[in-house]
Amino acid sequence: MSKKLIIPALSVVAAAALALTGCASSASTPAPSASAAATPATAATALAASQAWVKAAASGMTGGFGVIKNTSGSDITVTGASTPAARMVELHETVVGSNGAMQMQAKPGGFVIPAGGELKLEPGANHLMLMGLTEPVTAGTEVTFTLALAGGGNFEFTAVAKDFSGANENYVEEGGSGMSHGQPSGTGSASSVAPSSSSK
Repeated sequence: MSKKLIIPALSVVAAAALALTGCASSASTPAPSASAAATPATAATALAASQAWVKAAASGMTGGFGVIKNTSGSDITVTGASTPAARMVELHETVVGSNGAMQMQAKPGGFVIPAGGELKLEPGANHLMLMGLTEPVTAGTEVTFTLALAGGGNFEFTAVAKDFSGANENYVEEGGSGMSHGQPSGTGSASSVAPSSSSK
């Protein structure tokens, strides 16, 4: 009689063990999400910089320009930037102000580099604004930039400083704080700011 009771008990234990095994295997299925963590690194390696340059300046503020290409199949958003050459770097766009003149302002949402496309940074358009230079940026000097990407990850590139007077730009720090700036002089229209291809 006692032997007959033991067999059903073992069956119940075996069934419970199988149920627990099934739960364990289903709980481990989210593992593929780990591959998503590699996205920032993938985004960084998908970017390439060319024609990168910085306008030479003795102090105050200046701009960084060039072309950033996205070789991936997904859009990549640049959310910020930094460089040892300045206390602060802002992502700027140039737009028509309320007074009809061109003015620079922080780019809302950052720069989006489309899949398989490129981002052009140039005077009179999107650019990197270096504020509060830590030392003079003289022609021939190499300036390293680090771009922060949405979702994490960074992309680093080097730009060469050069003299540029095509727009007669004059960046002015108000109150010496390095947090705000005046617009370049002679910027009544976008074409007056953009350099000619021969000046690059």
